[in-house]
Amino acid sequence: MPSLPMTAAGHAALQGELSDRIRIKRRQIAERIQQAIGDDPNLVENSEYQAALTEQGHEARIADLEAKLARAEIIDVSKLSGETIKFGATITLRDEDKGQKRTCQIVGEPEADPAQGKISVSSPMARALIGKSMGAFVAVEAPGGDKSYRIEDVRWLP
Repeated sequence: MPSLPMTAAGHAALQGELSDRIRIKRRQIAERIQQAIGDDPNLVENSEYQAALTEQGHEARIADLEAKLARAEIIDVSKLSGETIKFGATITLRDEDKGQKRTCQIVGEPEADPAQGKISVSSPMARALIGKSMGAFVAVEAPGGDKSYRIEDVRWLP
């Protein structure tokens, strides 16, 4: 199985979610199932029981988190430097069409959150940026349409 690159912060967030799901949510769901069974032993028509069973699907997310953490390759971004964009870089871009600035960081797939400016290393944007330097122009073929950006800054934040 290939390794899954991620930042230390992303790894910690996944571990926190896994811990929460195992220690807290798993117990809450088990208690809801027990309560629902006690309230109405006719399980076929017991809507509370059926709802609790549906929530038990979070076990799939636990398995997913465990698999991702097992394959994790933690990259210490604070030890990276240089002018060439690679995993972990924080980049400031200027949209050539709208003139707007945008800042994003290239992170591992499990920790990507575009709303927070964290883009997946496998995204079209990251693939277009990797290997480029400050001042370069980048054309990105994205699902929302083609975009053109100028790279204004490359930083390595801890």
